[in-house]
Amino acid sequence: MIAEITHKRRLLSTPEGSDKPLVKQLHLGGGTPTFLRDEEMVQLWEFLQAQFEFLPEDEGDYSIEIDPRELSKNTLKILRNLGFNRISLGVQDLDETVQIAVNRVHSAELIESVITEARELGFRSINIDLIYGLPHQTPDTLDKTVNRIIEMSPDRLSVFNYAHLPERFKAQRQIKDEYLPSPIAKLTMLGSTVNTLTEAGYQYIGIDHFAKPDDELAVAQREGKLHRNFQGYTIMGDCDLLGFGVSSISQISNANTRYILQNDTDLQSYQAKIDMAKINPTVMPAVKYIKTSIKDRLREYVIMNLLCHDYLDFKDVNQKFGIDAITYFINEIQQLGAMQDDRLIDMDAAGIRVLPRGRLLGRNVAMVFDEYLDKKHQNRFSKVI
Repeated sequence: MIAEITHKRRLLSTPEGSDKPLVKQLHLGGGTPTFLRDEEMVQLWEFLQAQFEFLPEDEGDYSIEIDPRELSKNTLKILRNLGFNRISLGVQDLDETVQIAVNRVHSAELIESVITEARELGFRSINIDLIYGLPHQTPDTLDKTVNRIIEMSPDRLSVFNYAHLPERFKAQRQIKDEYLPSPIAKLTMLGSTVNTLTEAGYQYIGIDHFAKPDDELAVAQREGKLHRNFQGYTIMGDCDLLGFGVSSISQISNANTRYILQNDTDLQSYQAKIDMAKINPTVMPAVKYIKTSIKDRLREYVIMNLLCHDYLDFKDVNQKFGIDAITYFINEIQQLGAMQDDRLIDMDAAGIRVLPRGRLLGRNVAMVFDEYLDKKHQNRFSKVI
């Protein structure tokens, strides 16, 4: 990864008077980075500081994903001293039967102790990751987990859908299909989780994210400044996104042109490309390149508004892109007719509004406008839920 960082940083511009690109937000994730030894984490952070200029801690957003089972006695203290100010705990579920099925066993008391220590150390935000649709999970067991997590009062929660892909992930082949909840049960879980969290005072940001009302995400959403990228919801949507590691995605702008790159998803191929780049600087570890067009940016704008603000203003689109939105998106509007009949959305000459019950299926609404999506699979809502 260090070799890739050295190679890729040259793609970014530097502020006047500095020879280092400016970093406003950093997220160390993609699994469980705390599997690194404490001294390795220090080495990585010191290298990053040598390559980039970081905003002061009270202005920047520096987060890391944590497996609470992997923490040493001093890990949180070291992370805080390095400059991380947000942590995200991968909890998944607190039910023991579910935990055993996914080989992720830990107690609620462990999670609570990590949160307590993080607050004492001054981390300004704590996120909890939960997953619905896990083997042996039921609406009742998940509800117990959610209520127990609410007692711990995290600043944010992410509630993700379990993607069962045994053909891709060998470990999942041990999970039998009959152990998995049905699509209807999963929809019940999601709906119940949304209700429970909002009744507890959390703001439903959208799709899979919740935040306390005074959290930056919640404030940005109310002010119409929320964005979403490959990492999820963010308040820093105007930044270039540089991804490092296997399968990571980068989004880089140059004048009015935007490029999207995805790294190789195979570890050996990725490492081979990094080795080649040491000899030939033009080689990148990416296997997919997209130079976005005006049409891409139009559709991105539409999808962003639907996912972040639950509303699309046709007049706003017309003025920004010089089109007649109703005529341009006539096919998509017709496809959304069934969702309007089901009272998931409301459409009129002014725009499209995602209704409260439709927010659970926000991805499905946005998918209609995704021109790159395989339309044959668009109605398979179980894959989304």
